[in-house]
Amino acid sequence: MADTHFGFQTVDEQDKARRVRGVFDAVAPKYDVMNDLMSLGLHRAWKAYTVMVADVRLGHYVLDIAGGTGDLSLAFASKVGPMGRVVHTDINGEMLKTGRDRLIDAGVMLPTMVCDAEQLPFESNSFDRATVAFGLRNMTHKDAALKEMSRVLKPSGKLLVLEFSKVIKPLQSTYDWYSFNILPKLGKWVAGDEGPYRYLAESIRMHPSQEELKNLMLDNRFQHVDIHNLALGVVALHVGIKC
Repeated sequence: MADTHFGFQTVDEQDKARRVRGVFDAVAPKYDVMNDLMSLGLHRAWKAYTVMVADVRLGHYVLDIAGGTGDLSLAFASKVGPMGRVVHTDINGEMLKTGRDRLIDAGVMLPTMVCDAEQLPFESNSFDRATVAFGLRNMTHKDAALKEMSRVLKPSGKLLVLEFSKVIKPLQSTYDWYSFNILPKLGKWVAGDEGPYRYLAESIRMHPSQEELKNLMLDNRFQHVDIHNLALGVVALHVGIKC
């Protein structure tokens, strides 16, 4: 049985999925509140920028992978029109339920599906856009997931990966101190559990750098990849065009 990383721990590949599910089961009710506190509200600007770069148009089919509480799905739903479609997905049922309820409260009804990004249950060449925001780092086989995302995109379709990344070196020590000292305490205070937020800090450090992720996308059926560094590299948006 192969091993992989769960934060800084080495675990069995099959065990990682269970552990990640446990993390998001625990944080789902407070996920949006914690995002606002952790990023000082900046996650909203990062997602708005992603929506702008996606350039979703009337009639487009959009797949929101690891869509969680539905921020991107909600934004895209207003752009595709009656002839388009947005599919809201996540591997975690609790996160998806929270997102579905939020969408319904906003008066938006979308297809909502529990599915694994490494085995997407959609036909090839189905979507004009695919997005994954703050979810790729939790996937065990990132190369397999990226290959699947490319498969379901139409030729010249666009994948947008918004993810925590590598900060510029002058900020690294301050960012590390915040991540490993303040973030877990914030999680314990607001969500009642510091464990998921310690995992968050560790998982960011184990995620590929901007250039490494670009190369991984190029190796998995994307012909062109642009990197947009946001907040001095705290977050990066990778935009890939399918071959």
